[in-house]
Order: sequence, then structure tokens, then C-alpha cells
Amino acid sequence: MTMPYYASAEQVMRDRSEYARKGISRGRSVAVLTYADGVLLIAENPSSTLHKIGEIYDRIGFAAVGRYSEFESLRVAGVRLADVRGYSYNRRDVTGRVIANAYAQTLGAIFTEQMKPYEVELCVAEVGETPDRDQLYRLTFDGSVVDEPDFVVMGGQAEAVTGHLRENFHAGMGLADALKVGVDALSAVSPATAGSGHGSHARLTAEQLEVAVLDRRRPKRAFRRVVGAALHTLLGDGQATPEPAAGTTAHTPSHPAPGTPAGLGDPAAPDTAGGQGGEDSSG
Repeated sequence: MTMPYYASAEQVMRDRSEYARKGISRGRSVAVLTYADGVLLIAENPSSTLHKIGEIYDRIGFAAVGRYSEFESLRVAGVRLADVRGYSYNRRDVTGRVIANAYAQTLGAIFTEQMKPYEVELCVAEVGETPDRDQLYRLTFDGSVVDEPDFVVMGGQAEAVTGHLRENFHAGMGLADALKVGVDALSAVSPATAGSGHGSHARLTAEQLEVAVLDRRRPKRAFRRVVGAALHTLLGDGQATPEPAAGTTAHTPSHPAPGTPAGLGDPAAPDTAGGQGGEDSSG
């Protein structure tokens, strides 16, 4: 009689952890930073349709690395949970902690009960009324959740990016300064910017980045993507705003409030653009 294959529980968990870590490390990095007026989410992502960054609820954002199909299903589940809870109780009852705890339970159950763990790492960010009430929750593939101060880095060479941010990040930075620090940290380890001569790295361009903010000054929906001319302006790459084509009318932006970065408009104006998360399968 053939004896069944046996592996200890510790070995099974180690194998699952190694499998998930390898999948996550193959992806491109994501950085989530606090700044003076909210939370900044930056991802190295050349895709214009498969997003790593998205919106969960009024003042809650989502960022992820890993396998797209897996973290996209988690993002959709988070949106549904937030909508049901806000409708059943009160919109104030939908918090980043509630969403993070739900994700932790789901990821923990998948890690222990299923043969294959999810190859994902998540960040649930909530912008508060004041900077000291901003919350960044980092969730790993096994359901562990950590409340991080100041910034979170996931995927790719996360340790190197984290080290760069520790040296250059300081609380209370403006949006442009925070974006510069975050982009420089991602660029320093990105294969897309590696120099051919002496190992130097160029800076990631607007076309290689996905950027969004949770702006505490906005009255309801804090999430807003930073794209086009607004992103070029914040990056300071000198690209001009293209002229509208003949026969079309360009939308006139509202007058920015004091301190509002050029191109982002009035933070008090209603937001009519939606947002969703996602990314390619490699990360």
C-alpha cells in the first residue's frame, strides 16, 4: 500500500508564503504617501486601462500590486461592502479600518484554506479631516494588516524604495514635492529607467506613471486621478497643454483655490469622474 504524501503544516505555510512573495516581487512598485492636503498614490504602470489604483468610497482609496484578476476581485468586493454598509447604516460608518479588516479576513481564509494563496499586496488609504487622522493600512497575502505611518511601498524592490523614501520624505510636504520624492524613489529601482552606461536611472515619465490623490479639501469624494496636463505640470517636465482640435470645445476648468496645484481645479467643485483599480497580471 502506497503511503500518502505528507508535509508538515509549517512547511506548507512556508511554501505558500514563498510562492506568493515571488509573484508579488515580479511586479512594478507602488508607493502611497501622505502630504499636506491628503494622500498621494503613485504606481509605475504604463497601462492606461488596467489600473493599480482606485476608489473604494468617498474618502477611501485602494492601491495594489500582484496578480490583476485577484486584486481586482478584492477591489470590487470592497466597493460593494462599502456601498452596502453606507446604505444600511450611515456613510460615516464606512471607514478604512472596516475595509482593511474585511480584506484581512478574506486573505487570511484564502491563505490557510486554499491550495494557492492570492499573489497580492494591498493598501487601503483613508484621508481624514486633519493630517493626523490620515490612515494607511497595508495588507499582505496572508491576511496580515499593519497601520503604517507616513508612507507604504509594495511590490518590486520595495525595500530599496522604502529606504529612499526614509531619506527624503518628511511630513507636511506639498503635492508637487511629495510627487517628486515618490517618483524619484520608484525611478531609482525601475528597470524601465536603467541607464545603459553606468547603472544610472532616468526619471519615470508621466506616460509610465499612474497617479491619484485623496484630497481632504474636497467636500465629498476625495479621490481624484491626476492625468494629462496636470500631471506634467506637477512633474515639471515642461510639456504644454495641447490645443483642442478644430470644431471642439474644451472644458473650462474652475478657478483653483489658493494652494491648489495647477490643473487640478477647485477642490470644492463636485467630481464627475469615476475611478477603478487594476493592473496587468505581472504586476
